[in-house]
Amino acid sequence: MSLLLLLFSESEIQVLAKPQEEVSITSNQTVLTKTLTNQFISLQQLILDLEKQHQVSIAYRSDLLTGKDVAVEKLKTVNNVEAALTIALRGSGLSFKKNDEGFYIVYRDTHKKEGETYSVSTDNSSSKQAKGAQQHVIKGIVKDDESFPLPGVSVAVKNNSLRTGTNEDGQFSLVMPAGSDTLIISYMGFKPMELSVGDQNSLEITLEKDEQALSEVVVTAFGVQREKKALGYVVQDIDQEKLNEVRTANVTNALSGKLAGVRINSNAGPGSSSTIQIRGSASVSGNNQPLIVIDGVPIQQDGDNRYGGGMSEVSPDNIQNISVLKGPNAAALYGSRATNGVILITTKDGSDVRGIGVDITSNTTFERPWIKPDFQNIYGGGTGYVTMFSDGRNGTVTLPDGTTVTGTDGVDESWGAPMDGRLVPQWWSNGERVPLLPQPNNWDDFWQTGHMFNNNIALGGSNDKGNFRLSVGDVRQKGIAYNNDYHRNNFKFNGGYHFTDKLSATISTEYVKSGSDNRRYQSGQEFIWSHRHIDHNRLQDLTTYTPDNVIQPADQYFPYANWQYEYFSNPYYMQEHWKYGNDKDRLLGNVALHYDFTDWLTLMVRGGTDLWSDTRTNKIAEHFALGYPNGAYSEEVLRQQESNFDFLLGFNKTFGDVQLTTNVGGVHRDNYYKRNFTQINDLAVNNLWNLGNFASPPVTESRIEKSEVNSLFASANIGYKNAVFLDLTARNDWSSTLPVDNRSFFYPSASLSMIFTDMLPIKSKTLSFAKGRLSVAEVGSDTDPYQLQQLFESKVLWDGKLPAYGESVTIANPNLKPEITRSFEAGLDLRFFDDRVGLDLTYYNQNTRDQILGVEISKASGYNYRLLNAGKVTNQGFEVVLHATPFRTSTGFSWDIDVNWAKNRNKVVELAEGLTTYTLENYYLTLEARVGEPYGTFYGTYFERTPDGEIVYENGLPILGDGTKALGSIQPDWTGGVLNSFNFKNFSLSFLVDMRYGGKIFDNGTGIGRSTGQYSETALGREEGVIGRGVMNVGTTENPVYVPNDVIAEASPFYKRNFSRTYHEAGVFDATYVKLRELSFGYAIPTTLLERTGFIKRAKISLVGRNLALLFKNTPHIDPEVDFFGENSQGFAYGNLPSTRNIGFNLNVSF
Repeated sequence: MSLLLLLFSESEIQVLAKPQEEVSITSNQTVLTKTLTNQFISLQQLILDLEKQHQVSIAYRSDLLTGKDVAVEKLKTVNNVEAALTIALRGSGLSFKKNDEGFYIVYRDTHKKEGETYSVSTDNSSSKQAKGAQQHVIKGIVKDDESFPLPGVSVAVKNNSLRTGTNEDGQFSLVMPAGSDTLIISYMGFKPMELSVGDQNSLEITLEKDEQALSEVVVTAFGVQREKKALGYVVQDIDQEKLNEVRTANVTNALSGKLAGVRINSNAGPGSSSTIQIRGSASVSGNNQPLIVIDGVPIQQDGDNRYGGGMSEVSPDNIQNISVLKGPNAAALYGSRATNGVILITTKDGSDVRGIGVDITSNTTFERPWIKPDFQNIYGGGTGYVTMFSDGRNGTVTLPDGTTVTGTDGVDESWGAPMDGRLVPQWWSNGERVPLLPQPNNWDDFWQTGHMFNNNIALGGSNDKGNFRLSVGDVRQKGIAYNNDYHRNNFKFNGGYHFTDKLSATISTEYVKSGSDNRRYQSGQEFIWSHRHIDHNRLQDLTTYTPDNVIQPADQYFPYANWQYEYFSNPYYMQEHWKYGNDKDRLLGNVALHYDFTDWLTLMVRGGTDLWSDTRTNKIAEHFALGYPNGAYSEEVLRQQESNFDFLLGFNKTFGDVQLTTNVGGVHRDNYYKRNFTQINDLAVNNLWNLGNFASPPVTESRIEKSEVNSLFASANIGYKNAVFLDLTARNDWSSTLPVDNRSFFYPSASLSMIFTDMLPIKSKTLSFAKGRLSVAEVGSDTDPYQLQQLFESKVLWDGKLPAYGESVTIANPNLKPEITRSFEAGLDLRFFDDRVGLDLTYYNQNTRDQILGVEISKASGYNYRLLNAGKVTNQGFEVVLHATPFRTSTGFSWDIDVNWAKNRNKVVELAEGLTTYTLENYYLTLEARVGEPYGTFYGTYFERTPDGEIVYENGLPILGDGTKALGSIQPDWTGGVLNSFNFKNFSLSFLVDMRYGGKIFDNGTGIGRSTGQYSETALGREEGVIGRGVMNVGTTENPVYVPNDVIAEASPFYKRNFSRTYHEAGVFDATYVKLRELSFGYAIPTTLLERTGFIKRAKISLVGRNLALLFKNTPHIDPEVDFFGENSQGFAYGNLPSTRNIGFNLNVSF
């Protein structure tokens, strides 16, 4: 806590920030420990130490203390303020008085001479004596126009340097010097006022709101801060409080439901990445994720689900603010990679801390799967109404009683006998017949309780010369899958220094160390192909049931017991003996120099880099898998670096009613990528994980990519009467990945902002602010390296000796052109009732043409693909952002609500000549970009239906239609979120509801799980059969006559029509959901209590939860928020790690 020193004389009092020299004072001493070895301490230093130790304010005039020292020996036995001051001031000609609790004044005593001794009085008589100096204490409270107390208001004496601030209850107190009568009251967002005090001792002050829109500042391209009202495009931002209240290991997931038009598809794996899309998909085959920029350094957001990357490695405790620039209009100056928008992350730099401060945050959460499939617990594993374990492969065995049986254990389905306690041999009974019983909790038993410990400590501060912040973070995460983990350490330093009044420098750097011993489990089939009588506690108990229950065939060896060996390994043995680990180092940062030639001409020069190296290992133990009897090992070493060097020359000057701001800049970008992969398929020594440990030649792969982009850009921002703003930008890129004739591409943008309430006489109590905006933009995008010429790739040695090379199966294109995205945006920003209600409306329309596609061609040509510039994709939509404060009372209660809603319409307008479809993913059915359809439409087999939509049956079973057809798009109809925040004094409560309506997913797991008899619906009709809901054709194909289906079908073949690898429509489901995404209940410990500690400034503890309730969904058995493949292959699910419910607590303490 920064203490205030009151420096006063008979005519003036001045308040300055206390020097932030660190002190260490024992409980019974009032001076610096380190000075006790000296003979004297200065009187000024003593007063500073007293304030620090006893949390008081001592007022004095600085020149009164000059040259005055105190003998240390006299202070060693002193332990209170009055005694220390009495001794220290003895003989100095100075006295002191206590004006209020915790407030002292040191003054020149005209009745005492230097060298005289005196006694000290701290009662009211001393206060009355000081009154003779014509100084008196003014107390007051500052409120807004709705009678709410305002903390942090500046209260200053006019024509004097004395000032103070209001506390958390809006109260203040200061000593009014003689001859002064007027106070100046100022607070951000309110109009300043001057107030004549007269002979008043108590004041109640009400401030009038200024236009809040005028003070709203957002971060735009290249980190430039601009007034929000001047922007002709929409920028949404999220501050640290909304990000950090409910923490996640991956900060990307904290954006879900909080930003209009921003869609997050998360993954439940520890340390995994998430897919981000802003305003839909624009590129058919390229990257559709936004550019991420951290303190001016671009980072890659192309990490995979297992190993994460990009934003998943950012510590939320270091983030000050996130600004989202949506689409080309907002991000035009960032160039080719800004087509999909830009997420600007500004990290904390300590500039908001006067002196030195320490922040400690600790977050602990526990997680469990929150959507449990609805299993049937009536029938066991097997087939034909029989459940019988033999050898794990449907073999014939002789039981101990001499009975010969044929097993059903090789069938990984649950069409077996009723689990009614009948006696059957099971995998763990060593041939004995034991009761066949259901295991309704085996899903819960399979998953462990995961946890995340996230701790961070930061040291920061600032003065008039500079600022700094050093932060160290530690994340330890254990996943819900057995033996899945993740760890991350973030070491972050930000700093700035003013060398002169013209030259300054800033630095932002971070080292991230992350990795895992095992992050193999991302999905599994344990509850898709399974027996419903499996006891997973026994499966995990490998020591008890191995080796007695392991049955070995003549040509195979399995070192573990399992419920079957035909298709599955023991999942716990697999997690222990087949490990995907990684060790990653990342260094990113930049150094910038700023020079102010004048107050209107500035220059910024900056260099930054993002460098990471990731070593990924795959360890397969001996005898674990049939293909690797001696074990196997691989190492994949990835190295990637992006370096940017840029400059920005800025001009800002006002000419009458016109304000002109221009920027001219340039960027040079280098990209480097290297991959080395080595795999050993035959270890010489088991469990020795070293690339030199091979018994047969290893497999090796290597790849290096390099590219460069040079850019020049300029912008002009013209404001007229602070009410009309015109922005113009232009940028030209030269990319090394494009041919010489096409590598230069130019793209401009223009935007207009008009403040109607300043231009027209329409401002009122109802309509407090109105703004309109228009913008148009164009952005170009290049391609990956080495797409212009045919390449030859290294192949496996011929006959084990001769080098072999093969031509790439993709035909290169030496005439490629850049992709071009054009965008139009219009919007309104309206504020009502003195900004109690704010409404932002946006319409956008953008199209991307000259798509760079690898088009499939006939394999008879010897090639698979040909690169072309072809295709056009459009996105248009609406976004609505609403903020309101329905209630705000003088008792300290407030309710704030933030609503966002977005609707995007996506369409593939054209592809290459003669081409009508482009396959994004082929996973039994296809996910396609097809002309006339939304990007990402499922095409697959379908059930034949009547014109009114009823399924047609034949012999009691649904039949397929001819060929394939569109089964739905992954694009949602709309998305939205509602965040409610309640505050009452020191208590806070907030909760976020996240919504998605429409769109489809292909859940292959649910379709197959139904066909294998896992789910509750498949228990119906096992004995009596099933009549499908629909019709049958009793006419002919040409002249159908439909009647209700009344044919009874056997349960197993009936439900097997859900086998979604063949019957694709059976796996397509509606992806609608409504989730209680976040909830937080916090308590901020009152500052009056913290002040007693002498060193704690702020402290808050919160109970937090994430994914607490799925309020509505149309998808059976799983959470419809799935991301099996990641990136452009959205909408797939197959045994994904289930999403989790997280519950825990936060502790935040500041010193």
